[in-house]
Amino acid sequence: MIPQFSSGWLALLYKELLRFWKVSFQTILAPVLTALLYLLIFSHVLESRVSVFEGRVGYTAFLIPGLVMMSVLQNAFANSSSSLIQSKITGNLIFVLLTPLTPLEMFAAYVLGAMVRGIVVGLGVFLVTGWFAPLSIVHPLWALLFALIGSAILGILGLLAGIWADKFDQLAAFQNFLIMPLTFLSGVFYSIHSLPPFWQALSHFNPFFYMIDGFRYGFFGLSDIAPATSFLVVAIFCLSLTALALALLRRGYKLRG
Repeated sequence: MIPQFSSGWLALLYKELLRFWKVSFQTILAPVLTALLYLLIFSHVLESRVSVFEGRVGYTAFLIPGLVMMSVLQNAFANSSSSLIQSKITGNLIFVLLTPLTPLEMFAAYVLGAMVRGIVVGLGVFLVTGWFAPLSIVHPLWALLFALIGSAILGILGLLAGIWADKFDQLAAFQNFLIMPLTFLSGVFYSIHSLPPFWQALSHFNPFFYMIDGFRYGFFGLSDIAPATSFLVVAIFCLSLTALALALLRRGYKLRG
């Protein structure tokens, strides 16, 4: 049975989109500049020292999809998590909870808003960094698929973090001790085949690795893991997080006083 959505969730989605767009200098331009600085520093230092995919791809070209996807993930998380925690702290979350919106409609509005911000930032990073290395997207559908599901997963994680956290420092702890390490250790800056066997095996327990690797496959047709396997892993992860988020929204966990 296909769930029926009221028009109210579109108003919440519009609010989420307007929220980050009105401060686009901070929410879009700043992360694009950060990714550009990463590219300039790492490519300058490591271009001639690091070989990836047996030398078939230059390091700068290898780095760009990783930075694009990292920006998508981090900004999708930031959008939903900051929106919810701000609403909780300022007390205006009650105006959302008093509406006849269903948990599914609330979930869809917050997560779609996060996805849009993540994709917009990722597109900006791609346009800016693409000047530094020639790139052709060999499998654009794979790249798009992983960008969409990756931004959805981080949007859901941001929603869960916003539900759980009561203060900004709790949200910062969630981001600094979970999201950031998983992102930076996901193969953004390296291929896992360059790691010792123990760390290679450990990387397979990081769901972010499959998002980055699958997205990079869309550009080069080369990856550390088969893209179908990566998609299966992230799809299961996404469904699990979706079930958890919807369960918490239905209970009103830490949302209804």
